[in-house]
Amino acid sequence: MTASHVSGLPASLHPPILRHLALYIVVAKILNVTPLDSKQSLQQPSLTISGNLGKDSMLVQLLLLSSILLTCVSNGNAGVTSSFIRNEWPSVDIPLDNEVFAVPKGYNAPQQVHITQGDYDGRAVIISWVTADEPGSNQVRVGLSEGKYDFVAEGTVHNYTFYNYKSGYIHQCLVGDLQYDTKYYYAIGDGDSSRKFWFKTPPEIDPDASYKFGIIGDLGQTFNSLSTLKHCMQTSAQTILFVGDLSYADRYDNHDVGVRWDSWGRFVEPSAAYQPWIWSAGNHEIEYFPHMGEVIPFRNYLHRYPTPYPASKSSSPLWYAVRRASAHIIVLSSYSPFVKYTPQWRWLEEELKRVDREKTPWLIVLMHAPIYNSNNAHFMEGESMRVVFESWFCQYKVDVIFAGHVHAYERSYRISNIRPDSSNPVPDKSAPVYITVGDGGNQEGLANRFRDPQPDYSAFREASYGHSTLEIKNRTHAIYHWNRNDEGKRVPTDSFVLHNQYWGNNRRRRKLKKNHLHSVVATLQVGENLDLLSMGM
Repeated sequence: MTASHVSGLPASLHPPILRHLALYIVVAKILNVTPLDSKQSLQQPSLTISGNLGKDSMLVQLLLLSSILLTCVSNGNAGVTSSFIRNEWPSVDIPLDNEVFAVPKGYNAPQQVHITQGDYDGRAVIISWVTADEPGSNQVRVGLSEGKYDFVAEGTVHNYTFYNYKSGYIHQCLVGDLQYDTKYYYAIGDGDSSRKFWFKTPPEIDPDASYKFGIIGDLGQTFNSLSTLKHCMQTSAQTILFVGDLSYADRYDNHDVGVRWDSWGRFVEPSAAYQPWIWSAGNHEIEYFPHMGEVIPFRNYLHRYPTPYPASKSSSPLWYAVRRASAHIIVLSSYSPFVKYTPQWRWLEEELKRVDREKTPWLIVLMHAPIYNSNNAHFMEGESMRVVFESWFCQYKVDVIFAGHVHAYERSYRISNIRPDSSNPVPDKSAPVYITVGDGGNQEGLANRFRDPQPDYSAFREASYGHSTLEIKNRTHAIYHWNRNDEGKRVPTDSFVLHNQYWGNNRRRRKLKKNHLHSVVATLQVGENLDLLSMGM
């Protein structure tokens, strides 16, 4: 393997960097690997990987050097504003007669099929679908092999009207008592019009359970949206974390609002019928239409996309929590009351106390409006939620917060604005990483005007469409990627190793023994084309 060089670091090295270098040399000696060449200039550190080093040794060097690079980049204010110019497809919705919206063949065939987690710990799913002509069967047949179904679950069916639109018959069925880490096949519908799908349950709750999430926001139903969806499906993500703004049907009027909810349900079915989507609501789900007599917020969304909110003792489907593999995922509602003493505030106060980092070390929060955002679009709209909740996010050491709303991509360093002696964000090791992924591809187009100069807290930003993945490797490390859509191709653009806030920073857990270091290396496979200059969380 040829030598690889990482340059562009600050000319002056601070004491923390020297401590990281010392740690690197000590561990290298423990594992009997060759450390950095002592003759190399400390002002221009490089990563040299010789051909005779084993895979484990190389990965150890990469992990340790990521910590060094974190300190260098953090102290060097090395935020990046991408110069990439997006050659986007037109930001218009795909015509309704396009094949991506095709209604399944057969009389009253189930359509708009999607699943989500149905309980707190991942042993249940909620399966939803729509029949257009009549209610039909509301049963789900489930089994461990295709075509052979061992049990039947009974669901519910309902429909509703929205102005002069009448929905199809919406079926929702809770399938519980499932085994962990198991592939299940399911069938819905009657006779020749029945349809078959499958899903896989997550591993049992365990601090070292590996799991891969896809993250999408502000998707819509344009050709750019289709590119995002297809690219995310190529990543083998096991569950999708969706940060709000689904169909953008609210950009239509009268009967067409409901029609575009139907088309979006068919649009995402190729993914959502197989991988659970963890839903959160955005501003485009509010749909406040006084001229149509529709003034109750979230009506279409709530009728169509159920969540397991009772399992986390929430009083609303708009905010809730689930545990999946080694992650505890909290969903918040940016457009529901959240100030002190409101139901959402009281629920979050209790839910954070329930988090057990010994069992689910990864604490992830989803919301729609970003708390930190350096784009002119929606600037400061998340400020009120920041004031209310940021101190809790730091107190409980949330690992990462994903948001949407801004139609661009941005990632922050670990920062907070909770100190009484400062009115500006400052570095804070207890704070989350904030990531905005409102770049799914909807018809409103890109938010391509970032504020200048780039704030110190902003690590990377780009006005382009795309999606993210978060691949949890074990209790200490996860690998994050943001993938840009570039003329129909998926291009890995921003990536870093995310260090767990609880296990990675707890002093007594830093005393890793040699055998534990080897186990970390064995389970951590650094992603292809991992950009070392973007590491450091």
